[in-house]
Amino acid sequence: MPVFDFNQEKKEAVKAEKTYELIYTSERFSDVDHPIMILDDEMGKLVHHSSGMFTSPLKGTAFLYDNENNNEKTSHNILQIDARFENLMKWLGENHIMVRLSGQKTATGYAVYKIHETGVAMRGSKLSGENGFLQFMIERLFQSDAPSEAVVDIDDMEDSDDMKLTSIQSITDYITCAGSTLPDNIRMWARRNLAVAKSTEVTPEERRHAQRALSIMLNIQWKNTEFQPIDPVEARKILDEELYGLDNVKQRIIETIIQINRTHTLPAYGILLIGPAGTGKSQIAYAVARILKMSWTTLEMSSINDPEQLTGSSRIYANAKPGLIMEAFANAESSNLLFIINELDKASSGKGNGNPADVLLTLLDNLGFTDNYIECNIPTTGVYPIATANDKNAISAPLMSRFAVIELPDYSLEEKRVIFTKFAMPKVLKRIGLRSEEIVITDEALDAVMEIFKDTSGIRDIEQAAEHIAANALYRIEVEKLECVTYTPDMIKELLV
Repeated sequence: MPVFDFNQEKKEAVKAEKTYELIYTSERFSDVDHPIMILDDEMGKLVHHSSGMFTSPLKGTAFLYDNENNNEKTSHNILQIDARFENLMKWLGENHIMVRLSGQKTATGYAVYKIHETGVAMRGSKLSGENGFLQFMIERLFQSDAPSEAVVDIDDMEDSDDMKLTSIQSITDYITCAGSTLPDNIRMWARRNLAVAKSTEVTPEERRHAQRALSIMLNIQWKNTEFQPIDPVEARKILDEELYGLDNVKQRIIETIIQINRTHTLPAYGILLIGPAGTGKSQIAYAVARILKMSWTTLEMSSINDPEQLTGSSRIYANAKPGLIMEAFANAESSNLLFIINELDKASSGKGNGNPADVLLTLLDNLGFTDNYIECNIPTTGVYPIATANDKNAISAPLMSRFAVIELPDYSLEEKRVIFTKFAMPKVLKRIGLRSEEIVITDEALDAVMEIFKDTSGIRDIEQAAEHIAANALYRIEVEKLECVTYTPDMIKELLV
C-alpha cells in the first residue's frame, strides 16, 4: 500500500480510473453485512475508526487515510459503493471534507458502515452552512431507493463559490449529492429552479420564490410506494381501542385496506365514513393511519371555500404561497401521506372562484397533483384519503366514486351506557389523576345520564358529561376534603341539566 503524497492529489485524481462497482440496494440501514462502501485494505492499515478524506473529483476513487499515531498517510481504493452514496462521496472529495469512517475488516475489504464529518481541510466556504448537513444527507439517502442506472450525474452544476446564502448552498449541495434519488421530473424541476434562484437576470422576487419552492420540495422525502402488509388481528385491536361496537364497520374497513397484503400498494379506493356527528368517524380515520403506519394530515372542508386555498397562488403575485395540500406534504416531510378530509359534504360550497371538490378529484386520482406556486407535478401514488361526512346526498357522484363508502349507524342507548362506563369515564379519570375509588356513580345516576342524552346522536355529549362529572368530583375532593364522591340521580340532574 503506497504512502500518499497530498501534494500530488490533484494530479493523481485526474489520472485515476474508476475502481469501484456500484451496488444497487434499498437497505434502510448499514452494518458490516450491509456497508455503505468497501475499501481496499490489503495491508491492514485501516482501523475501526479511520480519519481522512476522499479524493476529488470525477475519477479519483480513493480514501486518503491519515494515521495520527505514526503520521502515515495511505490511499485506499473504493471497491464497492452503494449507488445512492456515489455523488455524496464525490461531494466530500471535491470539498476536502475531513471525515471519520467506522468500519471493520472483512474478506472482501474494509466495510464502512458509518461516516461522520470532522471538519473541512480546505475551501471551507464550499461546505453547506447547515449544521449536521452530512448526517441529514446520509439519513435521507438511506430512506431513498436505489437510483436507476440510467440516471445522469449532475456534474455540470455551476460553481456556487460566490453565493452568500447558506440555504442556496445547502440546496445546491443537496441536489448534487442526492439528486439521483429524486423522481425524474422533480430532479429536472429542481435544476431549473436552482438556476432561477441563482440568476442575476431575474427579479429578487423571482429568486425568492424559486428558493422557497426548492426548500419546500427538497424537504420532502420522496418515498417508494411499496407498502408493508398489515396484520388483521393487530388492525382489529387498534380499531377496538378507538371505539366500542360497530363490528360491521370495523370488518368493512379491514376488508378495504387488506388488499395491501397482496399488492403491496395502497388500495385503489379511499374510505368515506358517513354517519351522524359524534359517532367516531375521526377516531376511525386516525386508527387507520396507525394501522397503515402512515403520517397523516387533515383538510377541514368546512373552512375551505376557494380552490386556491388548496392549490396555492401563482408566483406572479408578491404574496404568493403554496396551498394547503402542498403545505401538508412539506409539514409531513413525506410523499406518502394519509389525508383525513373532514366534512367532505361541504367540499362543493365554493364561492364563485371554482369548486374545491374539483381540486380533490386531482388529488384522489393518483395521476399527480400540481400546486400553482410550486409549478411541478407531485406524485400522489403514496396518498391515501379517508373522508368523513354527515350528509351523503351533498357529495357529488364523481367524488363518491373515489371512495369505498362505509356508513356508521348511531349508537343504541345500551351501547352508550357501556361507552360511558368502560371508555369515557376511565379515560377522563386517568387524564386528570382521579382514582376509580374516589368517584361512584350509582346505577340510578347512570340511568339519569342516559335519560338526559337519549335523544342526542353520537357519543360526544356523553364524553363531555363524563368530563363534567369527573371535574366536579375532583373539585369537591380538593375543596371539601372528601375521600369519595357518590353521585345520585338528583346530583346528576343538577349538574348536567
